[in-house]
This record gives sequence, C-alpha cells and structure tokens, in this order.
Amino acid sequence: MGRERHPRRGSMQIWPRVRAKRIYPRIRSWVKNSKDVVSLGFLGYKVGMTHVMAKDPIAKKGELMIPVSVIECPNMKVFGLRFYASDAYGKRVVADVHDSKIDKDLSRRANVKARDKFPEKFDDVVLVAHAQPKLTGIGKKRPEIFEIAIGGKDKTARIEYAKNMLGKEIGVKDIFKAGEFVDIHGVSKGKGFQGAVKRFGVPLLPPKSEKKKRGIGTLGPWHPNKVSIHVAQPGKMGYHSRTQYNNTIVLVSEDVSRIIPKGDFPQYGKVKNNYVLIKGSVFGARKRPILLIKSIRTKVKPIVYDVTYISQESKTK
Repeated sequence: MGRERHPRRGSMQIWPRVRAKRIYPRIRSWVKNSKDVVSLGFLGYKVGMTHVMAKDPIAKKGELMIPVSVIECPNMKVFGLRFYASDAYGKRVVADVHDSKIDKDLSRRANVKARDKFPEKFDDVVLVAHAQPKLTGIGKKRPEIFEIAIGGKDKTARIEYAKNMLGKEIGVKDIFKAGEFVDIHGVSKGKGFQGAVKRFGVPLLPPKSEKKKRGIGTLGPWHPNKVSIHVAQPGKMGYHSRTQYNNTIVLVSEDVSRIIPKGDFPQYGKVKNNYVLIKGSVFGARKRPILLIKSIRTKVKPIVYDVTYISQESKTK
C-alpha cells in the first residue's frame, strides 16, 4: 500500500483571500536608503506582451530572446503635498497643500480645493499626484489619485523638491532607467465565482461519491460545531492586491514607432506616450493601472540589456 500523502490545499501565503477595494493599490512600504532626491514611484497602464532581442550582458556572446511586458506611462501631475507627523501611535496627517490651479479632470474623482498653508511642525512630506489616462487610448477620463514618497535622507532637500514639483508634471524617464530593479504593485485579474477545485486545487472525488464530484468530502468534525475558515469552499476568486518584487526594466523609451505591432495591441490599441518594457510577465488585465516603485529588497547590481530588436508582429491569434 502506498504512503498516505495529503498536501496542503490552497496557499496560505496571503490571508485573508479578499477582493481589492479599488482597481489600484495603496503603497505602504517605500525604499529607505535612496540617495537621490526624487519621487519613488510612477503609475502606468498595462498594454500587453511582446519579445525583444538583446545582446547577452553576461556571457558576452550571441543574443538573448527576452519576453517583456509593455507598460504605457503618460506623465503624471503633482497637484498636492501631504505632511505627516509621527507620534506614539504612528504617522498622522497634519496638513494638505494643493496647487492653485486644479485640473478639471480631478472634479470627476474628488472635490479638491486649492490650499496653500504649509504647517510649521511635521516629520515627513509626500507627493499627491494623479495620472492622466486621457492621454492614452483606453477610453478613460477619471484619473487615479495616489501618494508617492520622496527619496533622500536630507529632510530639507526633500521639502524643497516637493515644493518645486507642486503643479508640475513628472515623466517616467525622470525616475527610472534601463537595467533598474522595480517592484510592481497592482490588482490581479478577477475570475468570478469559482468552485473548490479551481479555487484551492482539491482533488476530484471518486465517481461513486454522493451528490458531487468537484467538491470536498466533509466540512470538518461535528464538534466543535463550526466550519473552519481553512476549509476549501467555492467563492469569488481573483481581483487581489498583489506585489511582484525585483523586476528588471529592459527599456525606457518614448519612440512608440518601435513598439506598436501590426494591427495594434489586442484589447488596448496604440501606445501614445512613454513606455517601459518589464522583463517577464506582469499580473493584471489589460488597461489596468500598474504602480512601479523603487525596489526595496534588491542587493544585486543592475543588468543593462542592449536591445537590438523589438517584435512588431501581430499579437492577434
């Protein structure tokens, strides 16, 4: 008789398995040892995938074929500053300062009024920016509003940078460069209501089992008379906030003629702004907001790829 095995059903890496509250995440951890005084993140929109050919930077012989994800990155606009003060319970908001000229698109998202009073006592300042989806072809007008931390150890330099950026636009080339590692924050694809087999990977029951085959045999013991949260049951699947660490930037460019394939990108259209090529795949549906931030875990030297060819063949089946 074979050895009895029962691997765990479903991952406990992230718990609880709940759906995201909004279509783009909130960043709670930023890199702390950044030397440059610059904003630490940028928001783009997922376009699709293609592949590139690049010279091998390690073996120095031949070329590599690298699958890449295309992220369109229209300039984001800084319309406010948020000041925090630290106390025994953590950080709390002290004041919000907004630009005197508010973009009309912000009225679609929130009621923002101009404020120009800077607080006297505070410990940290962050940028409050919004994306400009109207510059893309995704058919969206309401901008995403999010906070972006500022790098650098000098508090005075960070404050001066924040004041200078108020009311101005930031491009992706001002923050990231080819070969750099980034962390990707976003919301995964929604799968809808799914059964226990697809949701948790439980095995199929024998053909002669009662009532069902694509389910579990028991909900647990009679006593205690309750169902544990760890029991695999059907329910909504996907649309989770997730983070993908240490992704390599292959290329940052504004030449859209190099990237648009024949017949455009499926379910997206044309790329009209600056774009970033990320090595490998990126989770989430097309047109979904993707937040790129400076990597918080990497200790490896950046790998710069010399891209010689970008595939522009049709991506339709």
